[in-house]
Amino acid sequence: MWLSPFVVRAREMLPLAEIYVYEDDYTKQIDGFIGLNNDYIEGLFVKETMQSKGIGKQLINHVKKVKSILKLSVYQKNEKATKFYLREKFSIQSETVDDNTGEKEFVMVWRR
Repeated sequence: MWLSPFVVRAREMLPLAEIYVYEDDYTKQIDGFIGLNNDYIEGLFVKETMQSKGIGKQLINHVKKVKSILKLSVYQKNEKATKFYLREKFSIQSETVDDNTGEKEFVMVWRR
């Protein structure tokens, strides 16, 4: 069996996080998931072929019903993700540098 990076990443996160998945009703394929560690979004992943179809928004909306505050970090150069989170009512709380990569990132927060 061959595992895509999408599935491998999910398996790495499963023991460590609260995971919510988006499964296509027709194909029964998992097209996206979001992983939380308490109120911190560890990752939001949507298959590349399924991006810009509202899956990320549905996942975010679901966890907004479960949590009253959400936090995350996103690389500043990832403009598409930054715009997505701003559109979803997250605000930039601070700017920092990822110690592992040296990349500048935004720390973003959403509150109910």
